[in-house]
This record gives sequence, C-alpha cells and structure tokens, in this order.
Amino acid sequence: MDRPEHDADAPREEKVGRPGEFPYTRGLHAGMYRDRLWTMRQYAGFGSAAETNARFHFLLAQGQTGLSVAFDLPTQLGLDPDDPRARGEVGRVGVSIATLSDMRALLRDLPLGRVSTSMTINAPAMMLLALYELVAEENGTPPEELSGTVQNDILKEFIARGAYIFPPGPSMRLVTDLFEHTARELPRWNPISISGYHIREAGASAAQELGFTFSNARAYLRGARAAGLDLNELAPRLSFFFAAHSNLFEEVAKFRAARRLWAHITRDEFGVTSARGQQMRMHVQTGGSTLTAAQPHNNVARTAYQALAAVLGGAQSLHTNAFDEALSLPTAESAQLALRTQQVLAFETGVTGEPDPLGGAPFIEALTDDLEREAREIMRRVEDLGGAERAIERGFIQSEIEESAYRQQQAVESGEQVIVGVNRFSSLHGEAPSVPRTEIDPRLEPERVAELRGWRVVRDAVVVWPALDVVRRVARGPDSLYAPVKAALKVGATLGEVCNVLREEWGEHRGGGA
Repeated sequence: MDRPEHDADAPREEKVGRPGEFPYTRGLHAGMYRDRLWTMRQYAGFGSAAETNARFHFLLAQGQTGLSVAFDLPTQLGLDPDDPRARGEVGRVGVSIATLSDMRALLRDLPLGRVSTSMTINAPAMMLLALYELVAEENGTPPEELSGTVQNDILKEFIARGAYIFPPGPSMRLVTDLFEHTARELPRWNPISISGYHIREAGASAAQELGFTFSNARAYLRGARAAGLDLNELAPRLSFFFAAHSNLFEEVAKFRAARRLWAHITRDEFGVTSARGQQMRMHVQTGGSTLTAAQPHNNVARTAYQALAAVLGGAQSLHTNAFDEALSLPTAESAQLALRTQQVLAFETGVTGEPDPLGGAPFIEALTDDLEREAREIMRRVEDLGGAERAIERGFIQSEIEESAYRQQQAVESGEQVIVGVNRFSSLHGEAPSVPRTEIDPRLEPERVAELRGWRVVRDAVVVWPALDVVRRVARGPDSLYAPVKAALKVGATLGEVCNVLREEWGEHRGGGA
C-alpha cells in the first residue's frame, strides 16, 4: 500500500525548509542559479531533417545549451510519410523522421556526448530513442555519455492532446519497457518527462495542472514498481514539464508547490529514500495558448514575464516561445529573440543572485499552500476513481479540464479576463500583422515520399521482414520490446512499419472519453 499523504497544513518549517533541503519548496540546490544556470532549451523542428539540423546549429551558435526536437504529426502517430493518413501533414508542425537515414541527417555534426537532447515524442518514443541511440553508436558516442529526455508521457495524450496510437494497456507497456532499457543502458537519460504543460494548455487551472500531472506520475511509479524496477534508481531520472502562464505570483507558487508535492509523494507514498529521487526536476515552457495572432509583438512581453515566473519558481530548463507562433512556425529571427529573452533574464536582471527570492513572503507562502491543498484534493478525487488510468477511461479528467476551459473562455468573452490587444486595447484589431512567416515548401512532402521509397529499395528486405516478425512475436508476450524494435530499425525497418506491426497485434485506441 502507498503511505498516507502529507498534511498540507503542517507547520511552516516542515513545509518550506531551506533551498536544497527537503521538501525542496525553496529549490533543489542551496545555491541554485548562483552555481549553475538553467538549461536554455529552445524547441525546434520543421520540414526536413536537414533543415532542422541547420536550425539546431544556428541555435547552438547563438548560445543555446540544449536541443529540443519537435516532430511532425505523422511521426508522432507512427506513420511513414507515404501513408495516406499522413497526407498534408508531413513536415508541417515538426520534423519528419521515418528511418535511420533521417535520424542521421537530423543529428549530423552535433556533439551528442556534450549536449543534452529532449525529444517531444510519446506513442512511438521507444522507436525514436532507438534511432537516436543507433546514430550515436555509429558516431562512436558511448551510451553512458548520452544525456537527454524522451517525453514518453502517454497518459497526457489520452487526457489532453490526442496523439496516441495504441490502447492504454499496451501503451503503458511501451513506457515501462523504455524505463527498463534506460535504467540498464543509458544512465544519463531521463526516460519520461511527465507533462502538465499540455494539460494546462488544454484549459486546466494551475491547481488542476498539478493535480492531474501528479496523478499520472503516481500511475507511472506504480507501473514501474509492478515491472520490478527499483524506484530509488528510477525516481531520480523522472523529469517534469510544466507551463508558465501570465499570472506571475500564481505560477511561482505553483512551481514551489510542485516540488513539495513530489518530495512527499516519492518519500511518503512510494518509500523513495534517495534525496535525488525526492527532488522534482522540471522543464518549463512559456504558455503557447496565451500567444495571440492580434498584435503579435505583445507576445514578446508575455513570454518575458512568463519566463521570469519560471526562473523565480526554480526551473531547471526553460523554453521561451517565439512571438510569431500564433501565426506560423518561428522564423530564425524570432527564435533568436526568444533565446535572447532568456539570456537577458539570466545575465542582466539580477534574478539569479538569490535562491527562491520570493520565498518567505506571506502572500507567496499562502498561495503555495493553497495550490498544494487544491492539487491534493484533485489527486484524492482521481484516487477515489481508481487512479489516473481508470479516471481517464471514465472521462473524468477530460471533463474537468473541459469545464475549466469553458469558464476561462467565458471570462475572456465577458471581459472579466483582459487579453491585451484582443478584448481590450485592440486598436490594431483586424489589421494583418506585418511580420515574416515561416513557409513550409510544398515540395517537401513528395520529396519525403521519394526519399522513403528510395530507402526501401536500397535496404536489405531479406533481413527487414524477419526482424519485424521478431517484434510481432515479442509483442504477444511479456518480454521487453526495446531490443527487437531497435534491431528492426537498425536493419532498415521504418517507423511506420514497426508501429503497424504493433497496430496489428494490439489494435488502435479510438478515443472515447479520451
């Protein structure tokens, strides 16, 4: 049995502590940014692997310290570019990756042993990590030097985003198989980034973002424990991904409450004794849903204040949105400005000089307590339904977020919630924004289809099909799928072919409450 929950009304000293000490309300480290800045990790991916590789080199040259890969929708859904279901979406909202050759092009000349890479991929996370590993092996980078994260958070796809492939049971199996592989082979790789970001972007409140995210985290811990994994070894490598919206003090308090919640969940409910396992490491991204197409330059200010909230709240990694993202994929210039926003914050504002500089203020401490209390009540309701998986199956979490989103939209439409340039101060409303836009070359999709067909011609089909048959056999039993999936991709199988084998064995999830 999991142990009882921590009392959110415990004495102040027990709840707050000092930076670097349990329950880490005030930060994971005593010196925080005085000792080490957060990782500046700008999300990028569009069109072809070569184009995205060029953007990565550009961002690294501008001072970015971590890579973050956006994949197109077909890749996220395990579809090859020539699949009829991929038509019109190839390379549009991220980079198109289907083969080992594509991953080679994406990572060409990047220092994989020195830069950490985050990949926003979920249903086929195992396949993309296997391709990444294969390229690193070809480049002579030892697995123990690879660092980064695959998002691999399938529960939030059922809740808020919809980029799932397989039913919940097999999907959770892929998650835990990936946990097991990284525990054995990739000591510096985080096997999941448990995402509140997409839950918040779907319309959840700050408290719901916490409550539903940590309900999902509990489900992953239980799945790992059931698979026989050591939670003291696994927990330090679980990372989190949260949104930073525009209510500055609420966001700061949310991040402080999140650390405290995780410290008590791991220690008191799951018996994690490792200090690193009790520490919640988080990547934060500024709120994409807060960006407006009207008066898009206002988004520069929104992003700066949201980034400030993330830093005051103690984030370990940060992505700042580009101001033009409500209009198109970011241009190189807008991506650079987004990165410069972080650099100005880090080097010119003085906010890095003191850990948790707002800590101790009665207002901040009360807000932190309130958010923790609300999040715990949400978690209790999820537990009463049998945990996150059952609550998702019953549509509870989805309906709660939908109701919150409806209330927020009502507040905007009534004018109770002011959106500058939209429902107030909208003198430019209706005028076309005069900003450059990134355009996806219409030739990309037929070129990707031609590349894929060329790959199938030159590969050795004699070894591909038996390798896919191994994936099929293992999918029918209890053994880990990671090794056979990696072996199939190594000899030339495509992402879509591997996923189609699993579709044939497991079926596809068809929405319902999710």
